[in-house]
Amino acid sequence: MKIVVHNDSARRWCAALEDAFPHAAVVTSDAPAEARQNADYLAVWKPPEWLLAEQTRLKGIVNLGAGVDALLATPGLPDNVPVVKLRDAGMASPMADYVLYGVLHFYRSFDAYVRLQSDARWAPRPVPDKADWPVGVLGLGAIGAHVAQTLSGAGFPVMGWSRTAKDIDGVDCHHGDAGLDAVLGRARTLVTLLPDTDDTRGLMDAGRLAQLPEGATLINPGRGALIDEAALLEALGDDATPGHLRGALLDVFATEPLPADNPLWQHPRVTVTPHTSAPTPLGGAIDQVIDYLRAFEAGEPVSTVNPAAGY
Repeated sequence: MKIVVHNDSARRWCAALEDAFPHAAVVTSDAPAEARQNADYLAVWKPPEWLLAEQTRLKGIVNLGAGVDALLATPGLPDNVPVVKLRDAGMASPMADYVLYGVLHFYRSFDAYVRLQSDARWAPRPVPDKADWPVGVLGLGAIGAHVAQTLSGAGFPVMGWSRTAKDIDGVDCHHGDAGLDAVLGRARTLVTLLPDTDDTRGLMDAGRLAQLPEGATLINPGRGALIDEAALLEALGDDATPGHLRGALLDVFATEPLPADNPLWQHPRVTVTPHTSAPTPLGGAIDQVIDYLRAFEAGEPVSTVNPAAGY
């Protein structure tokens, strides 16, 4: 069995896979051509087109992350090879931490206190009842469901939305167009955790941002393409002329790294983090990859990505 690994930590992944499969040939994508060609499996994150073109006998591709949009968009991706992706793999807990922090940041007025401190102003803000701070979570996959339940456990009323119907303890679940309207109309904080697909790209445009209540806030640790950045800037306004939305915490962007001249960097109502909401922990991820490879080799069923759906 030959496995080729392509990501920023490829050598660490190779060492772990060699321990799990001592009789396999495990190489990184920068190995000599003859060593990396004709692999049985690719374990990759954003693989180059040439790496796919070199393969003639692939049995499976493991995407080393939860989002498969970059992989599915790679020219030359074979349509007859099953693709699997990391599903949670330890990312749900740090993602929930990030989102809970973001919700509390706005709920407890820390965004306002940052501006008050810069003006040396002592002006305590009232703390609203959590029951009056409904949070909307768009995307109820393994990670989104965990995030929604974490917020519910923290005392916030949580509305979840997904493409198809879901039933999650502690979460008021919605689906379909009417369900999305219902969530947007009530959410004081909206969290976007949807995959990047043809259906979700640009989902939060000017019209849908306007559906949020006056003074609502937005947290996006999902995919940058979900949000129309120009529409978001318009909805936020600025300190001189506040817009419809109060603020945003953004971890992902249409272009990454976020260009230095992008106005989001300097916007007084935006907090930018550099795609760090849920780093992939090697331990949990490698266990999942090993399970996938063993299942492939044994001919056992695995949950594969649906290219048409984008996840």
